[in-house]
Formats: sequence, C-alpha cells, structure tokens
Amino acid sequence: MNFNSITIKDIATALNLSVSTVSKALRDSYEISESTKKLVIEYAEEHNYRPNPIAQSLKQGHSKSIGIVVSTIDNQFFSQVINGIESVAYKAGFNVIITQTHESFELEVKNVDHLTHRSIDGLLISLSTETKDIEYLKKLHRQGLPIVFFDRITDEIETHKVIADNFKGGYDATRHLLDSGYKRIAHITSPPNISITKERFAGYQKALEEAGIVMGDEYIKYCPHGGRDIGEIENALNDLLSLKEKPDAIFTTSDRITTTTLLLLNKLKINIPQEIALIGYTNTLLADALNPSLSSVYQPGFEMGQKATQMLLDLILAKRPVYDFETVVLPTQLVTRDSTALKTS
Repeated sequence: MNFNSITIKDIATALNLSVSTVSKALRDSYEISESTKKLVIEYAEEHNYRPNPIAQSLKQGHSKSIGIVVSTIDNQFFSQVINGIESVAYKAGFNVIITQTHESFELEVKNVDHLTHRSIDGLLISLSTETKDIEYLKKLHRQGLPIVFFDRITDEIETHKVIADNFKGGYDATRHLLDSGYKRIAHITSPPNISITKERFAGYQKALEEAGIVMGDEYIKYCPHGGRDIGEIENALNDLLSLKEKPDAIFTTSDRITTTTLLLLNKLKINIPQEIALIGYTNTLLADALNPSLSSVYQPGFEMGQKATQMLLDLILAKRPVYDFETVVLPTQLVTRDSTALKTS
C-alpha cells in the first residue's frame, strides 16, 4: 500500500496539458495564464503533489521512513512507545522521524504536513488533547497514506489501532481504592474529548457504581491540556480541597497529572495516604522512589510501539489494498504501593 506523490506528468495527463505548461504553472511563470495556474495548483494540492527529489524517487519504491506523532518525548510512556517503534522499524530497514505536538492541534497539523512532505511511507499517531477535527487526517487516508493510531485514537478512520485496556485500568485503580477503605474518590483527568479519558472514566464510574457510590460532578476535574500546564492541576486540586466534604482519595489518569498531583500534595504538606490517598497512571521507573511510593496503573508502552509499527509495516508493504482492520487492546497492570495503604480511620 503506497502513499506516493503524483508527478508533474500525472498532473499534465489529468488536466490535458503539456508537462512544460504544468511545470511553468507550478513555478508561477508569467507565460501561463492565471486561470491555468489556479487549475494546476488546486489539482496539485488536492492530489498530494510534493516537489522534492525524495518524492520523485518514490516512483521506484518506498522511502523507508515512517513518521511518528506524540505529545512529548519526555513523557516516560511515550519514550517507551518510541523505543518499541524503533526496535521493529530499524530491524525492517525503516527509519523513523519523531515529532511532538505539546498537546497543540495546530502543531499536530503542521507536524503531519511536514512529515508527509518528507515522503514518509506511513504514519503512527497519538492524537493531541486539543484535537477534535481530524479532517486533515481523513484526507491523507483517502489519498492512500497508511495510518495507525495508538493510545489516543479516533473511530472516524477505519484503520489499525493499538490501545491499552483503559477501562480495566480505570476500574482496577478505583476498585483498589474502594477495597482499601476509601469512599470519596475524586478524579483528575485529561479533557473529555480524547479516547483515553472516556475509557478510563468509564472504568472509574463502573467501580463506584458496583460499590453503590455516586460522586458529584464537583469531584470530577478535567485538565484542558492534559496537565501540561501545572496551573490546570493546581486549580483542580484547590477546587477539590475547598469542598465541604473533601475527597479521601484521588485517581489521576496520566503520567504528568499523576506525578504533579503528588508533588503538589507534598508541597501542601498533605499526608499521603493518611489525609488523601493517590493512585494514577504512570510509567515512571521512579514510582518506588517517590515520597510516598506511588500506586499506579502501568501501560505496556514498549509493546504498544512494537505492535503499532508491525501493523503499519503490514499496511505499507501490502501488495493489495487492505480492508480488514483490527483494534488491539493490550493489558494494563495495577501496581499498589504506599500511596494507597489501607485507610485506618
């Protein structure tokens, strides 16, 4: 399955023009009428014309490069995913080009545009927290670009996807807090538009429902940028601590939100777990060394990267169009430590 840019000759054939005319129109030559220039340029943009040497070489095969889009590489989870991606890609003779969105939709679009103009053979992407409109990805998919989503996915494009069992992760974390004696369990999470937020929240709700507990909306806090802005987490935490009935436990749902919440609770000199227990998602190898050691849901980042890459390579190297797609769900692991010790009072 190839995502190959069209050539000047292809444009000329489609528009019934000479190659020379198309070439001059793309160079904005004075010799060509404005109407013809407009016709050529619009066709070129719509059909993914990329005027660079690498794109021309693609007519003979693949560029042997895949693009990666993640939020930030300093996130331990995404670092592990990238390691998994590289382990498969390099073995298959493919290079990887890594870009970061920093949770910005605008930067995500720019990164993908840059990658496609670098003549990638396929794209691995985890959507940013700001992303709500994926029309730009739909267009690339229609044009033939192999795309595999991982972690933060969308149901709007039929392709392979790889996720962790977010529902079970949310359920297990909340169930553990309940079993440890905590009842008022608050939830600090990413914005509600992304897939992982919905799935983890559903698991949280299910565990509470089974225990006959209903938490009011005031105990649910969304961080618009996934906690990238520490102020978001501070505001969420301050709101929770100002409630008449303060939470006795907090379940957080991302690496950044989890570790920052722990830091802020320590700064406020709130004893964990005596005053408030804390459990969250984190892949940091330092969870045991934190104060207190942090109970967490661990995601198989390395394995996710490996699986997503193998699925993408299968699309890239397929001899015929692929119509059967799979969503792979990898298991999460709950690791309990001191931050959720049994409630004593």
